[in-house]
Amino acid sequence: MEITYKKILVPIDFSDFSKNAFKYSLSFAKQHNATITLVYVMEPVFYPPDLSLGQITLPAVDLDMEGKAREELEKVADLARNEGVAAATIIKMGKPFVEIIDTAREEDSDLIIISTHGHSGMEQILFGSTADKVVRKAPCPVLVIRDPIKGFNYKEAKG
Repeated sequence: MEITYKKILVPIDFSDFSKNAFKYSLSFAKQHNATITLVYVMEPVFYPPDLSLGQITLPAVDLDMEGKAREELEKVADLARNEGVAAATIIKMGKPFVEIIDTAREEDSDLIIISTHGHSGMEQILFGSTADKVVRKAPCPVLVIRDPIKGFNYKEAKG
């Protein structure tokens, strides 16, 4: 049985780590003649002091953030398209690991390529990384990219 990767999901948070994972995924997609779906997850920006209501979003702030995120995400997708790799973009609101897993299911992804680090900061120390959670619960294989990758030159890679 031949293993094929035709639909690759690439979570991106615009950190250098996730941009490097994108560069790697671009090279990987070319080798496998695959498409890339870039997903950016916006976390709600406000948590009430007593946490009884869960997360509350502020619509005006979210719309502004989503607009900026969409613009940046399209720039990254255009880099893939300029290299001959079909790329789609998705923006979601919620917990990154949950939304990444849901998106992989919804898009019927064959593979997730994710970086080991991102913008999670203190949450990562307290609760474990997004990548760890995605690996444990993903509906497809997950390729976790550490910096640097042996044999892969980010400076020479386009994207």
